[in-house]
Amino acid sequence: MDQPESQLLLSDRFLINGTPASVNFFGDGKIRWSDGDTDRCLAVEKDVIGFASEGSRIRIRAIVENGGGFCCVGSRGNLLRKDFVFEIASADSHRLWSQKLREYIDSLGRPKRLFVFVNPYGGKKSASKIFQDGVTPLLKDADIQITIQETKHQLHAKAVTQTLDLSKYDGLVCVSGDGILVEVVNGLLERDDWDSAIKMPIGVVPAGTGNGMAKSLLDSVGDSCSPINAVLAIIRGHKRSLDVATIRQGETKFFSVLMLAWGLVADIDIESEKYRWMGSARLHFYALRRIWHLRKYNGCISFVPAPGFEAFGEPSTYKGESTSVPNTFSPSQEGPLKVQQHGYQGPGIELEKLQWRRIDGPFVSIWLHNVPWGGEDTMAAPDAKFSDGYLDLIIMRDCPKLPLLASMSELNKGNHVKSPHVTYFKVKAFVLEPGYRTEDPTKGGIIDSDGEVLARGNGTYKCDQKSLMAYDSLQIAVDQGLATVFSPI
Repeated sequence: MDQPESQLLLSDRFLINGTPASVNFFGDGKIRWSDGDTDRCLAVEKDVIGFASEGSRIRIRAIVENGGGFCCVGSRGNLLRKDFVFEIASADSHRLWSQKLREYIDSLGRPKRLFVFVNPYGGKKSASKIFQDGVTPLLKDADIQITIQETKHQLHAKAVTQTLDLSKYDGLVCVSGDGILVEVVNGLLERDDWDSAIKMPIGVVPAGTGNGMAKSLLDSVGDSCSPINAVLAIIRGHKRSLDVATIRQGETKFFSVLMLAWGLVADIDIESEKYRWMGSARLHFYALRRIWHLRKYNGCISFVPAPGFEAFGEPSTYKGESTSVPNTFSPSQEGPLKVQQHGYQGPGIELEKLQWRRIDGPFVSIWLHNVPWGGEDTMAAPDAKFSDGYLDLIIMRDCPKLPLLASMSELNKGNHVKSPHVTYFKVKAFVLEPGYRTEDPTKGGIIDSDGEVLARGNGTYKCDQKSLMAYDSLQIAVDQGLATVFSPI
């Protein structure tokens, strides 16, 4: 069915890249002209990243398909920066075209000031080069002012975010893997003004090892996980909500936006660090080693299933900590006073009143995911949504070695969840009670969240190093759509 023609805003005739053309600008933001025998079109929202007036010329800075072909719909192939120079003889027409272009671009709500974190140490240590060669030129073409902060050490981005004057910026950008993103989210939520701070949009440019968030966002529209696609998503200013999970143990909290793993996946992720000299091959090598010498862990999980998944597990009661607001009493007061607390305290959910279920171990692996991709080649949770208010839970209790190997080889397609040895469903809240290895009860496991080691049991890799939490019971609850990220759509 034909779409109704949008309102015509401007119509004129002038040179485009030296060729005479009749040019129309429509209310839907499309600029159409005829170039000889070919009809051309630029969609300002999708294709145009900025423009500049140069005397009698208007230089349109655009992104088009590599090879020179472009249209209003286009494909999602390789992209190329290209300028279109409008040579407009009339001063009045030039002023009117500039005005209408600026009004339309400003109406899109694009960011104008960004604070950019660059992690020069992550992944292949290529973030600085990616930033200089791929990010800076595009942001400059889009007339976006940037403030740059290279991270010097672990938790540097978190510390900066905690005290940053956010009123000066329209968004925060992480040129890194997933680690800086996680630090930024935790920094925002530990501020006194967390409720307004967490609304600050966050952009992610893949420049690390995992890049799970960038991959998830770009793959949601069929785009490849590349710096140029990620930067374009930021420039265009589209945003979407993102669930945030609060992991709590006593007074200690960690805010997660990606995943939590215990068992096989965590062991591979963390213990393979001893083979970092092998590059990305270390994960494949160590996965084979861990599968061949498969571990199982005693323990128990409790959870609140999402609607439609109530059949999983057995009925149980809440085994976590109280979620009521702590109170204190003052002798001079007649009633309780709320304790003054710093930062975000987690979702306001009365976990004790929810319908809990449980599954007992032993387990090969427990994996919770907030977004579909855990890395560029790992679609851990194919049904995960960015802001549905649930975590996707992937459980493996037992599996022979050959089927396990076959299942792991399907991770890049997400087909591992179809294995009869895998249980896959969604949960609103979760309690993990980690135990020790079935074959060696003196040794525990590793609990990993968003690449951060939350806890190490006795006898684990680097178990002498201090962790954020103890190797003991911890609880997780999801706050739907708490954070905001720049997104392709």
